[in-house]
Amino acid sequence: MIYKTSGVCSTEINIDIEESSEIIKSVKFTRGCEGNASGLSRLLVGMKVDDVIERLEGTTCGKKSTSCPDQLAQALKNWRASK
Repeated sequence: MIYKTSGVCSTEINIDIEESSEIIKSVKFTRGCEGNASGLSRLLVGMKVDDVIERLEGTTCGKKSTSCPDQLAQALKNWRASK
């Protein structure tokens, strides 16, 4: 799935999820802080969708009310709601 972000430096997040197990297979952020996004993406591989949402939702970046990790959690919540 491709999620268009809002309020962060990254413009979109491409997420590959194993549907039957709800395990994250890959995450790729477009733009944003390359090192942080790359590191975060590597950490998430193999995690369950619900665990990622629980850990990342509500994370902020500086004075912003959201962050790239929070946007990822929102993307996963949207994915869950569309099932």
